[in-house]
Amino acid sequence: MEHRDSMIMKLIYHPIFRIILGMVIVVSATGLIKSYITKPFFSSIIQSETVIKVFVALLGTLVMTLTYYFFTKYYEKREVTELSFKSSFLELFGGFWLGLGVIALEFFLLFCIGNYKILDFEGFDLLTAPFTFLIGAAMLEELVFRGILYRILEQWKGTTVALIVSGVLFELPHLLNPNVAVIGSIGGIVFGLLMGIMFTYTKRIWLPFSFHLGWNLAQPIFGSNLTGLDQFGVLFKAEFSGSEIVTGSAMGIEDSIFSLITLIVLFIVFYLKSKKKKHLVSYRNVEGKVLED
Repeated sequence: MEHRDSMIMKLIYHPIFRIILGMVIVVSATGLIKSYITKPFFSSIIQSETVIKVFVALLGTLVMTLTYYFFTKYYEKREVTELSFKSSFLELFGGFWLGLGVIALEFFLLFCIGNYKILDFEGFDLLTAPFTFLIGAAMLEELVFRGILYRILEQWKGTTVALIVSGVLFELPHLLNPNVAVIGSIGGIVFGLLMGIMFTYTKRIWLPFSFHLGWNLAQPIFGSNLTGLDQFGVLFKAEFSGSEIVTGSAMGIEDSIFSLITLIVLFIVFYLKSKKKKHLVSYRNVEGKVLED
């Protein structure tokens, strides 16, 4: 009986089981509460569909974060340091403007070489319901792919394995989006690598989350599709000309060689910064102590 109980406990706390269970719980809790509680409730008291979407998205973000927190604290039985508020403002502020800024720079370069021009201002609709949706989407992906998958893999198999596996798995769902293209898909994997190494650098979720949000928001702001989707609207209606390798295809600016180069450069920068801080996990010894480079 004792042996069987020991085997069950090993299974329950095995890294793969923890990853799968954590993903299922966070995604399911968020979806169920949205479908059966928040959306029906706000639909019953508010007439504006836009306002409903804003409240549902923001509450959904809160729910998924709390679900992750309680799952990690009581199932893994540890302090949830990746949600620590230490340096959170700097990481949130800096990450958001870094993500938005590098995309803005790419559009500026396209403008300078004559491949991009703004045609019209479309209004601020993007900054209401679509923006709050992007907040929830970025947080969900970061909690699932970095907070759960990447973190547990890094502790188990080291930084290199965690980067490769989480980067590839992060991009897989995006391959189902319309207008998927080769450069953009490679860029999606590198984006996953970058989010992972940002997590390793800070050991918190805020920098990858805020960079992710800024990166995603900037694209429709300047008139581009986002990962092949055009459902968010745009802040500025724009016209692109020239080679799609430079401007991006119907997938959006993420399919531009500029985006791919930007992501590679940022990954190298944060990898070197993580190495300098000795945050790269090389392996675990038999006692489970993390050994670093």
